[in-house]
Order: sequence, then structure tokens, then C-alpha cells
Amino acid sequence: MFNWYVILLAVSGAIMLALAVVQQGQSSTSRTINGIFGAGYLCYAFYLAFLFDGDSYLVFFQAFIVPVVVVVNFFRNRTPKPKLTDTQKAWREHQRTQQ
Repeated sequence: MFNWYVILLAVSGAIMLALAVVQQGQSSTSRTINGIFGAGYLCYAFYLAFLFDGDSYLVFFQAFIVPVVVVVNFFRNRTPKPKLTDTQKAWREHQRTQQ
């Protein structure tokens, strides 16, 4: 269990750092957050793998949830939003003036 947890932490951190590098489709805030969490995951995995010699360690269940949410959010933001036609733009403007 311990080895799998360390491997999952390292893989999750690497994925999050890779997503932080990609500029297309992300805000700078989400890229920064991905970088911070990715670095944190990798550092904790390194600590557990090479420096840790105790009997107990913390298992962060976010290590299994956060990377999935980040990847889903990344691909959701990359899908192009449909462009409005002139008629749709006029209708939205009409709706705004009526309120």
C-alpha cells in the first residue's frame, strides 16, 4: 500500500506540473495552482520514498481526487465555445435592453 501511494503521488504531481506548463486554454491562476499542487505532491512523494523512516505517514485522499478534477477541468476549458451568429447577438442585446 505504501509503495502504491508514493507512486500515485509522484504520478499525480507530474501530471499536474505538465498541465501547469501548457498555456493554451487555462488562466494563469489555474496554472499557478496546478504548479503549486504538483510540486507539493512530488515533494511529498520524494520525502516518503527517500527520506522517510518512520512508522506512520499521512495519506491525503486528495492525491486521488484532485488530479482527476484538474484533468477534467483542463479538457473542459479547452473545448471551443460556439460563436454567436449576428441574429443571436442581436437577440441577446434585445434581451438586455428589455430588462
